[in-house]
Amino acid sequence: MINAQSEKLPYYEIPEASENYTAGTVVARMIDGLGFRYYWATEGLRDEDLTFKPSDDARTTGDTVDHIYGLTRTILNSALKIPNESVNEAEITFEEKRAKTLNMLKKAADIFRATNDLSQYNIVFNRGGQTSEFPFWNQINGPISDALWHCGDRKSV
Repeated sequence: MINAQSEKLPYYEIPEASENYTAGTVVARMIDGLGFRYYWATEGLRDEDLTFKPSDDARTTGDTVDHIYGLTRTILNSALKIPNESVNEAEITFEEKRAKTLNMLKKAADIFRATNDLSQYNIVFNRGGQTSEFPFWNQINGPISDALWHCGDRKSV
């Protein structure tokens, strides 16, 4: 049985595709696909699933969820044009993290869907006063691709 709260989260179903092809709508569709895959890869996970580790040198499922959460923050921060900085967030439950991840993906997709110029959405990291900046291209072969890959990890175990 599907949890009623889960149905209220974004990406229970993949959104309708945009009628027009632009740089922004294509990236938004990639993020929509990621959100849909993440939704179903994480639906119904139990505590024992989150602690599962397929091999000694692999991440636990919970660690993979955390990694995807961090990648999603990077995607959203690029959309919001704010730097990625180390943040000490309060510990949140898996359900809260899942909801935040899905909502961040939806927000980023909506921002990118409304633009034609992705060059203004660089990835910026600010670590200890050192700033590194990467062009939007790195978003595609970096956080978006990495998060998609790890959704596949989750479904293969």
